[in-house]
Amino acid sequence: MAKKGVRVQVILECTEQRESGVPGMSRYITTKNKKNTPDRLERKKYNPYLKRVTVHREIK
Repeated sequence: MAKKGVRVQVILECTEQRESGVPGMSRYITTKNKKNTPDRLERKKYNPYLKRVTVHREIK
C-alpha cells in the first residue's frame, strides 16, 4: 500500500474574470507540496475566455 505524501492537488482559478463578469470560468488543476508552500499558490496562466494571460489564484 502506497503511503500518502505531502503533495496535494489544488485548483487555480482566474481572479480577473471573476471581477469582470465575463461568462465562463478559467480553472487549472496542479499539485503542490504543502510543507514547502503552505500559503496559496498564485500563477500566471492563459485564460481562453479573455484570450490573454492572467493571474490565477488557488481556491479552497
